[in-house]
Amino acid sequence: MNDTRKDNRKQLGNMGEALAESYLRERSYLILHRNWRCKIGEIDIVAEVEGILVFVEVRTRRLSDHLGTAKESVDQRKQRKIRDIAQIYLHVFKKYDTRVRFDVVTVELPANSTPTSMGTPVISHIEGAF
Repeated sequence: MNDTRKDNRKQLGNMGEALAESYLRERSYLILHRNWRCKIGEIDIVAEVEGILVFVEVRTRRLSDHLGTAKESVDQRKQRKIRDIAQIYLHVFKKYDTRVRFDVVTVELPANSTPTSMGTPVISHIEGAF
């Protein structure tokens, strides 16, 4: 993948994560971490709501993408990796008796969206996605 395309994907991902974070905050989620990293990967958003620790995978797509929907991109392999990272998070922060949930927030942007001209995104929140 060339550097320009990689940079565009990173920008798109950052836009989607910012929109997802705002969306969750508006719904009374307390954002604990964004892009929490460990040796095996990262979790996009770690939040808390109603005493539940929520690990959120954010998937962003432009409506013109031919790669399938954002929701479809969270396959079994990705789910397993997120669960493994969550286990490390729970151990690091000693959250042994905490209820947890895995959510997916999808952000679909208009085909011609840019960081300065986004258009109206379509945000979907799938609670307990896996």
